[in-house]
Amino acid sequence: MSRGLICVSVAVDDETEVQRAVAPILPLVDVIEVRLDCMNDPHIAGFIATTKKPVLVTNRPGWEGGQWMGDEQARVDLLCRALHWGAGFVDIELLAAPELRAQVLDTAARAGAKVIFSSHDFQATPSRAVLEDRLSQMMADGADVAKIVVTAKDAADCLRILALQEKAMAAAFPLSGFAMGSAGAISRLATLYLGGFMTYAALSPEQATAPGQLSVQELHRILPILERGND
Repeated sequence: MSRGLICVSVAVDDETEVQRAVAPILPLVDVIEVRLDCMNDPHIAGFIATTKKPVLVTNRPGWEGGQWMGDEQARVDLLCRALHWGAGFVDIELLAAPELRAQVLDTAARAGAKVIFSSHDFQATPSRAVLEDRLSQMMADGADVAKIVVTAKDAADCLRILALQEKAMAAAFPLSGFAMGSAGAISRLATLYLGGFMTYAALSPEQATAPGQLSVQELHRILPILERGND
């Protein structure tokens, strides 16, 4: 049974702490997301150059649940510097200004990196029509990967976000779609086996960067059960 990628999300102070944090779990993940907005010193050129896994850089603004409270141009300039350092993926919000998204797309194309357009709803799960429109906009606007994350209150919400995978698969477009919150935890696992491009995991339960996020160790306790008999 094939599955999507596992990305560990790392929110620590500096490059040294990133290296220390990921060393024990490096064999268990496919991608390392470094949350630049959570760092006191976001210069991670050395880490990107030496790590054996692709690095995803995210600089999440306060208006989309992150910790960056500064200027938008400075926020995007930092993402572009990380692309020059060799990051393999970059995350930019769908709601970011079009000219800033264009800057990231241009820099990533020249650097040979992939651009993830992201959208987070911390209150609810929108209707299927709204979710499909969001995905269509990401595809039309030049993203390489779509990340659409919602908040689930019940099973119906989980099913709705997971069903978005049908549209993505029909278009052969990579989508990371799942739900936050305790009701959404199952979607973080299910998307791996329903065509989802990637799920995000925490270094530990205490270091989760989003509500309902499973840790890398928790995921790997479950995966062997689901993949039993595939070898």
